[in-house]
Amino acid sequence: MLRLIQIDHPVEGRRVAVVTGKRCQLLVRFRSVYSLAQWALASGESLEDVVGAYASGERLDYDAIYAGESGWTLLPAFDHPSEPGCCLVSGTGLTHMASAKNRDAMHEKGDDAPVTDSMKMFQWGVDGGNPRPGRIGAQPEWFYKGTGTILRAHGDALDVPSFADDGGEEPEIAGVYVIDGDGNPRRVGFVMGNEFADHVMEKKNYLYLAPSKLRHGSIGPELIIGASFENISGTVSIERKGKTVWSKGIKTGEKNMSHSLANLEYHHFKYETHRRVGDIHVHFFGADAFSFGEGVALQDGDIMVVEWKGFGRPLRNPIRINKARAKFIKVKTI
Repeated sequence: MLRLIQIDHPVEGRRVAVVTGKRCQLLVRFRSVYSLAQWALASGESLEDVVGAYASGERLDYDAIYAGESGWTLLPAFDHPSEPGCCLVSGTGLTHMASAKNRDAMHEKGDDAPVTDSMKMFQWGVDGGNPRPGRIGAQPEWFYKGTGTILRAHGDALDVPSFADDGGEEPEIAGVYVIDGDGNPRRVGFVMGNEFADHVMEKKNYLYLAPSKLRHGSIGPELIIGASFENISGTVSIERKGKTVWSKGIKTGEKNMSHSLANLEYHHFKYETHRRVGDIHVHFFGADAFSFGEGVALQDGDIMVVEWKGFGRPLRNPIRINKARAKFIKVKTI
């Protein structure tokens, strides 16, 4: 597997580097993974071959960069460097039993209540989300999260806006894609992610799911090329004032989900507007556990930590809560 990072420097500008233990090796020519992917598409070479051909002899201290003790800073592991509006950030929910149970609890009315829509949709995935290769399976839940402007890197704060009710981590893996010159989606790789959402707003009424997702999300620090998506385990935790106040093991990958990767990708890219030439996509595949489901309310300054084995160093982000009163936005006629 290849582990790539995107970094920035006030003088040197953006660069792409390959992670090798405590060091990272800069690439020549390419200033973004996006341009690297475009070169591979145009040349017909694999990403691995292009990276190997353009790796320079210049190495940096990755430990220092990761710790925020370098002139170089980490960027989101994948982005559209010139047009963030050409990056669609989205996700698929109810793909894991734990997430379905948490959602179910949000709109369940009692022991004798009928099966909720959340559990119905999860069961549809269990029954029909893993079709034979080349066949179309059950449609999963899908949500829009934003454009590339909402993506944050390792170490960046994830903001809870003044109009929000809450903010909470969602530890996930996301697929990252570029649309080639023929309008075909091409997977670049996978990234670790904290999808982040407003669970208190969603709990008020599950129909508030759509606006509850319109928040920051973080990916990285590393983009993994060549990883398996079959069976992945990890840990999510919350740190407060230097101490871990909550932690839990998590699982994802096809073995632990109600849909196959191919089925999730088909239902995302079946829409023509999701196949615009040159666009990129960051698509989250769902969470197995999150602290809100166990009654934890995050406080300003808490550190959310997501770690998936085999997907690089942990993704750490503080939560930053805007406690000011929401300001009314008045729209005027032109």
